[in-house]
Amino acid sequence: MNVLRPTLLTLACLLALPSHADDLPSLGDASSAIVSPQQEHQLGRAWLSLLRGNVSQLSDPQLKDYVESSVYKLAETSQLQDRRLEFILINSPDLNAFAAPGGIVGVNGGLFLNAQTEGEYASVLAHELAHLSQRHFARGVEAQQRMQLPMMAALLAGIVVAAAGAGDAGIAAIAGTQAAAIQEQRRFSRQNEQEADRIGILNLEKAGYDPRNMPTMFERLMRQYRFDAKPPEFLLTHPVTESRIADTRNRAEQAPTGGTEDSARYQLMRARVQLFYEGTPGLAAKRFRALLDENPKLDAARYGLALAQIKGGQLNEARENLKPLLAKAPNDITYNLTQIDLDITNNRLADAQQRVDRMRQLYPGNYPLRQVAADLLLKQNKPAEAEKSLEALVKNRPDDPDVWYDLAEARGLSGNTIGLHQARAEFFALTGDFDQALQQLDYAKRRAGNNFQLASRIDARQRELLEQQRMVKEMMR
Repeated sequence: MNVLRPTLLTLACLLALPSHADDLPSLGDASSAIVSPQQEHQLGRAWLSLLRGNVSQLSDPQLKDYVESSVYKLAETSQLQDRRLEFILINSPDLNAFAAPGGIVGVNGGLFLNAQTEGEYASVLAHELAHLSQRHFARGVEAQQRMQLPMMAALLAGIVVAAAGAGDAGIAAIAGTQAAAIQEQRRFSRQNEQEADRIGILNLEKAGYDPRNMPTMFERLMRQYRFDAKPPEFLLTHPVTESRIADTRNRAEQAPTGGTEDSARYQLMRARVQLFYEGTPGLAAKRFRALLDENPKLDAARYGLALAQIKGGQLNEARENLKPLLAKAPNDITYNLTQIDLDITNNRLADAQQRVDRMRQLYPGNYPLRQVAADLLLKQNKPAEAEKSLEALVKNRPDDPDVWYDLAEARGLSGNTIGLHQARAEFFALTGDFDQALQQLDYAKRRAGNNFQLASRIDARQRELLEQQRMVKEMMR
């Protein structure tokens, strides 16, 4: 696996550099001549389907919503010009994050475990977005005498799969392109790392964060993993050295003080991830109780304890721990979503519905809230209403396989068999199983019978999926 060390962390090629950037190398159109932005976008979505089909993912809507909103906040002040981003949360406690060609942003659960504050978390992602905006991978490809698109696509597809942990498939894909010999050349150069640090620090400041979070994160990671025989992938591809820490510290200290270092919401999301990777709810509850004993005012620990108690079936205890949190912040969406979850678990569906209705007046577009509203309708044996709710949600999140999966379930329960097969087709396409997707559309078309308009729409979608499948197969040749 040594040949695969670069992984997705070393792949970055999104769009040209803005003309107003200071003292950065001139890219001209050379990188775009190799792979156009639209090709990057299409290939990126195909790579993402491969990745989804080969990794375990975190499907928690609240975590997904947090990652998406926090990265978009950074993207707004970054030098990215094409901000059509797609996200994947990988179920791994290892420290890793990446931003891949075509605007694909991936975050391991382990990033939350290692980044102790929101500022530290943001510093990692600001660095990755800087690799994208400076098109470091595309510039490396240009230096390699303009590698042809099919070979690059196949190479990157193999690295995507390998980075996800499916080593055999990734190695086979890379070997098939005869590209193993150039893998070490894909590692970011020291110059590119310095540039990404510098641009990332500027982005952190513009986004309202204290850029000192970046050297602080680097310093702690160096101490934490200094003597590890096998440090996390992020540190293998982004080595943290004394000189790098000093350079980022010097640059960050030039910024004015007062930027954001942490937020309550980040600590709540971090508690959710910490619970997920604990061995049992009991162990998690013990750890959160210990934190509360040290600091009774630590809301994130009380929140984590309530989550652990819900997961462990201690529903009355969870209710008591949520009371002071809701009393302090009665409209907080995170606390209210947890209370809704508790009421559903306790079969207090009327109470859950009442709270959902109140929260939807306050947060009408909130994705996790819309998701739990649909789940509650299913619990109340209202599949037709749940279907309608999820159809509205999928219009906002057409590339989210989790929503398509839930929509398929709702359609099946409501008796919409054609819609069931169509939703399953979208789920399978987004997770890289095009054969299954096409088969589901065949099932839908057979049931469409003499409905010519519906059959025509299904035919058109089949043609689109066949083209996507062809693109993916080109990558894997």
